[in-house]
Amino acid sequence: MVKGFRISRPLLLRSSVLLAVLMLMFVSVQAIRIDRQSGAASYLTSTIYSPTENRWYSVKIPARLDFAGEPVPLHDPDVRKRLDRELLINSYWHSQTLFLLKEYRQVVPLIEPILERHGMHKDFIYLCIAESNLQHTAQSPQGALGLWQLMKPTAQKYGLTINAEIDERLHPEKATEAAIRYLKDAKERFGSWTMAAAAFNRGMEGLEAAVRNQKTNNYYELYLNPETARYVYRILALKIILQNPQQYGFFLTAEDEYPAQPYRVVTVDTTISSLPDFARQHGTSYKTLRLLNPWLISYSLTNKERRPYQIKLPA
Repeated sequence: MVKGFRISRPLLLRSSVLLAVLMLMFVSVQAIRIDRQSGAASYLTSTIYSPTENRWYSVKIPARLDFAGEPVPLHDPDVRKRLDRELLINSYWHSQTLFLLKEYRQVVPLIEPILERHGMHKDFIYLCIAESNLQHTAQSPQGALGLWQLMKPTAQKYGLTINAEIDERLHPEKATEAAIRYLKDAKERFGSWTMAAAAFNRGMEGLEAAVRNQKTNNYYELYLNPETARYVYRILALKIILQNPQQYGFFLTAEDEYPAQPYRVVTVDTTISSLPDFARQHGTSYKTLRLLNPWLISYSLTNKERRPYQIKLPA
């Protein structure tokens, strides 16, 4: 013993408390040991704090699956593995998938009627979600923009206006129209909606080169760049989960969802020198005007051609 060394009472007390806390932590860890689930998972939303009851389960792949009416070859082990990966990622990316479920009712009604009017399969909603997570102003590092993540040359080719005051890639309805035209052109070129979806990600020329070199136009048989190789599987995973959220551990009520913003439309065919003033004149703010019309990207709207613009205002 060191001469003169003595343990003080406060130090002894702190040491005892620390030891007690460590013992409690050890007991708690032992108590929450995860056992293999012998039967089907049971979710009791009134009593549990975690949708998985502190257990992590392998996700189940449906017995049959299609994209836009085209069957997915689930008998292929590589196809199953790739789909399983995307199901796992999106099932256990809880915050993002919950956010998608919450905002679905706020965004999808803007684009779904347009898809229906053009005879497009509802599955293309999930392509849109895969592109932007339903964020109107989503922007990629490569410069793709909006719900459908259109690149500037592609958007202009399909009739969208882009200038210092307007970017119609951010116009949900007009961008949807442009995306549909692109997808229909790709379907005509490659012969299937699955390949059209792949072209939406890879570009028609890039996908055409893969088809030519590999001598197949079957998406599930092509060896593609990593992003496009995952793309259709991510769309399929989102379709499966968002159509069957409770089966994958997501529980929401209608009250949890973000409500759609009621709006009215005014047609303007003259220059608006100040959009903040325009907003105040119509009983709203510039912020609300931009949220309802994300395609307006400046503080003014020059309109020398007297082109009619439909602007949304709060109802």
